[in-house]
Amino acid sequence: RPEAQAAQSELAVEGKTILVVDDEAEIADLLSDILTREGHHVDKAPNGAIALEKLRTAQYDLVLSDIKMPEMDGPALYRALEQRYPGLTKRFIFISGDVLSGETARFIESSGLPALNKPFVAPDVRAIIQRVLSAS
Repeated sequence: RPEAQAAQSELAVEGKTILVVDDEAEIADLLSDILTREGHHVDKAPNGAIALEKLRTAQYDLVLSDIKMPEMDGPALYRALEQRYPGLTKRFIFISGDVLSGETARFIESSGLPALNKPFVAPDVRAIIQRVLSAS
């Protein structure tokens, strides 16, 4: 029954532990607020290097990462996950705030990962998280 499947997939994405990686505090806070209201536990990191430190001591169900950040950007974080935490690579969402360089756009396209475009609204966040966590 489609209704039962829909209800099950809704339940499957509640109460997850999510790492939000963004150097813009207001974006990280907004995502944290949206995700917390959805019943998730959220940790934040201002760049990929700090995100990797957090990944050493905690387990996450999903990572949302900005593309452009100081120290370690989103694509570098993703490549580090491929080496250290390959199970997380299918539970990774890029956050993009502007037109991407050709190289970055090709990287995201070749990774097959979804991207959440700024500015976003709560239903956009809910939908992309539902899609990624239901698929993994």
